[in-house]
Amino acid sequence: MAISPAEFRERALHWAAQFRYCAYYEPSGLAYPHESFEQLLAVRQTETVAPRSLEELRTWLQHPTTAPRCGFLTYDLKNEVEALSSSHFDGIGFPALHFFEPEIWLYWHGTEVEIHGPPTVLDEILTCVPTEISQPSIQGIQARLPKHEYLAAVASIREDILDGEVYELNLCQEFYAEHVALEPVDTFLRLNRISPTPFAGFYKWQDRYLLCASPERFLRQDGDTLLSQPIKGTIRRGDTPAQDEQLRQQLLHDEKERAENLMIVDLVRNDLARVARTGSVQVPELFGLYSFRHVWQMISTVQARRHPAHDFVDLLRATFPMGSMTGAPKIRAMQLIEQYERTRRGLYSGSLGYIWPNGDFDFNVVIRSLQYNKVNGYLSFQVGSAITYDSVPEHEYEECLLKAKALLAVLGTNIP
Repeated sequence: MAISPAEFRERALHWAAQFRYCAYYEPSGLAYPHESFEQLLAVRQTETVAPRSLEELRTWLQHPTTAPRCGFLTYDLKNEVEALSSSHFDGIGFPALHFFEPEIWLYWHGTEVEIHGPPTVLDEILTCVPTEISQPSIQGIQARLPKHEYLAAVASIREDILDGEVYELNLCQEFYAEHVALEPVDTFLRLNRISPTPFAGFYKWQDRYLLCASPERFLRQDGDTLLSQPIKGTIRRGDTPAQDEQLRQQLLHDEKERAENLMIVDLVRNDLARVARTGSVQVPELFGLYSFRHVWQMISTVQARRHPAHDFVDLLRATFPMGSMTGAPKIRAMQLIEQYERTRRGLYSGSLGYIWPNGDFDFNVVIRSLQYNKVNGYLSFQVGSAITYDSVPEHEYEECLLKAKALLAVLGTNIP
């Protein structure tokens, strides 16, 4: 049976979504500094004892394997990394972290696919013909933090900055709908078409789903080289080539955006220095500008060589959550985030990734993503921006809506 690579991917994802656990990583064919995600699909049906904490994860990773380990870290894992807590509402219900070793996995090399599993897998995928489903039109999108409360929060954070509490704080807000019937695979594929990104992913944990269109890398290890690429600085794309270039130049020379980016680069440098060989932390690119379908992003690259005494869990304890989603200084920023936000972030501001058998790994920053609980029909997405003293509340709100543009288009709705 001859089918296109796109149709094979669609059938493979629908087949994979029947399993209890499913992880898919999508590079979207995009060139990216230091490469994008590998294209990888992994599934598991059998229930096993999965790690529920960082220390359990450390033990679990010590067992040898020939398969990639797939998993996620939610933002609330911060409560294990630091003496923090969360008491806000959570409509999705992901565990703090989840990893699994796949029973079957597929690994793409361009248009060729390695299938690691029983010989029946290919036929099962090819005969999995998805039902045609029309684009959803989600009604009743609500803001957990109404606009006037968001604007007041930004004003209060500016006062906190003036008082020396923080230099920068990433304030996020949730938009949600209830009793939603959504087809997760079709919705993810539609999101990937509307907003292709280098660190996209689809994850199923029982009846909870993450549909992710992330442009940002959290942390990668290749040999003993560690790489983090924080994003800070966003502007919309132009309608014409001339306007697009004018907006790119505007972002490049925006002192507020450059200051935000530099503060987070310094934070990442300090985080990596805790687990790196002395003197190995470098910044090979500062204020790089990269275009995506809807926005220009300012991306910097921080690199280091891992100290051999530190393992994967040590790296997480030093660097998670990522500074681009918290602020600086990190711990005080997270305390204030709990004060100003109205919902748990869940997988938003967390990370999705994979660990190869040799210990190399790649993890993204979960942004521009939908979270969906199929049991209760709760659908959620969150967007945010970095608040500094120079922030204009209305402008920060507009930046949040810009980041939500692709998600709203996929859902066929608008924010009231």
